[in-house]
Amino acid sequence: MEAQQKAGEVKNRLDAITVTGNAEGGKITVTANGNKVVQSVTIDDALLKDADKEQIEELLVIAINKAMEQADNVSQSEMAAMTKEMFGGMGGLFQK
Repeated sequence: MEAQQKAGEVKNRLDAITVTGNAEGGKITVTANGNKVVQSVTIDDALLKDADKEQIEELLVIAINKAMEQADNVSQSEMAAMTKEMFGGMGGLFQK
């Protein structure tokens, strides 16, 4: 029961954390939360005028992947902290 409550707390914390992924020097920005839910996508107007569909799609994939990677890192950190808290480190087992 405690594990479910802690997992819910972690999910709520991850919902409140914002991560971003950028491509082409910030001309495309993807914002997501720590639970890997994309919140917004911003594409610079100049890029829309100058780039073709394939370029924009490629850059969008790069930006999304970067945001998801950041979300993974944040999630792993939060889960490690929760595990350490729940088990008290178990004699250093969860310490780096």
